[in-house]
Amino acid sequence: MPIAHGVAAGMGGIRTAGDLVARMQLARKMRLPEAKAYVADKLKISVADLSEVTVMREIREDLDIGVITSVPGCAKGIEAKIRIAELLDISINSVDRLKSKMG
Repeated sequence: MPIAHGVAAGMGGIRTAGDLVARMQLARKMRLPEAKAYVADKLKISVADLSEVTVMREIREDLDIGVITSVPGCAKGIEAKIRIAELLDISINSVDRLKSKMG
C-alpha cells in the first residue's frame, strides 16, 4: 500500500489520474507503465496527459468521476466510485457492497 500511495500522490492523486492508476495497480496487479497505459486508453488520452492537471480536470468533470474541489451537481464519494469501477472495468468493494444491498 505505501508504494501505491506514493505513486498516486506523486501523480497528483485525484487532481490528475494518480488514484485511477493506483487502483489498477492494486486491482489487477499491474506494473506502473502498464497501469498508466490502461488508464490512458480508457480515458482516450495520452499517457503524458495523465499527470496534466488541466486536462485531467476537464476529463474528470466530463466523465463525472470526481474532482478535488466540489462542483455542484457532479459526482462525489460512492457515486464517483461507481463510475470509476464501470470506466476501468474493476471491482471496488464499497461499490459491490452497495449494489448487493440495493438488490
